[in-house]
Amino acid sequence: MLQMHSIGKIFNETTPDEKIALQNISLHLNKGDFVTVIGSNGAGKSTLMNVISGVLSPDVGSVEINGQNVTNLPEYKRSRFIGRVFQDPMAGTAPTMTIEENLAMAYSRNKSRGLRKGVDKDRKEFFRDSLASLHLGLEGRMNAKVGLLSGGERQALSLLMATFTEPSILLLDEHTAALDPSRAQLITELTKEIVQKHGLTTLMVTHNMKQALDLGNRLIMMDKGEIILEASENEKSQLTIEQLLKEFQRIKGEQMANDRALLSM
Repeated sequence: MLQMHSIGKIFNETTPDEKIALQNISLHLNKGDFVTVIGSNGAGKSTLMNVISGVLSPDVGSVEINGQNVTNLPEYKRSRFIGRVFQDPMAGTAPTMTIEENLAMAYSRNKSRGLRKGVDKDRKEFFRDSLASLHLGLEGRMNAKVGLLSGGERQALSLLMATFTEPSILLLDEHTAALDPSRAQLITELTKEIVQKHGLTTLMVTHNMKQALDLGNRLIMMDKGEIILEASENEKSQLTIEQLLKEFQRIKGEQMANDRALLSM
C-alpha cells in the first residue's frame, strides 16, 4: 500500500544551517499494517509524514501509494487517498463551519463534484450515524460551529473526517499529544476502534512509548533522519519501554535525548 524507496531530504543545503532531515529511508506498509514511529526530537518523523502527504518533495528517492508513483504529485491531489490527523486539534477542521459542513467537505474529498445538493437526507443520516459511533453526543449537535467544540471533541471529529472515506493511507501525526490524559486516552481508543473496523493502513508518529507499543502491529524507531530499528509484529509484542531505550543505546552508543519520548513513558 505504501512504498518509500531510498528517500533523502536536506534543508538549507550548502549553507551553515544545513540539516539532513531524512537519509536513505526505505519503508513499506502492506494493506492493513499499523506502524508506529518513535524517536527523539529532530529525528525526522514529521518530515517523513510531510513527504508521504506531499507537503514536501524528497530530494532523492520515490514514494508509491497503492502501486502509483506519487513522488511528484502535489498535496491536494494526494488528499484523495490520504487521511491525516495533526497534533493541533485546531488543524484539519474549519472552525467557522458547522460539524455537518465539515463532514460534507471531508466526504467529498475522494469523490467527483457535481451540481447537486450538498447534504441530502441519506447523507445527513450517514453523518449522524458516524458521529454517534464516537459516543460524544455530537450527532445531536450537527449544526454547531466546530470552533465551539472542546479539543478532544474536535480531535475526535478530525479522526472521523480523516477516516470515514476509508483512505488508502491514514497518517496520525502525534494526534493525542496536545490533549489532557483522559481525552488522549479517548482518542487512542477511538483510533484503535476505527482503524480495526475499516482495516486502514496506518502510520502513526508518537512520542509516547507506551502508546507506540500498545497500538499497531509494527514499530520503527528513527534518529537523525534514519530508521535505526524496525520491529515486526512478533518482535513488537515482546518489547517493553525499557528494552526500547536499551536498544537505542546499543545501536547509537548513547542515551535517547531526554525529551517527551522519556516524559511520556
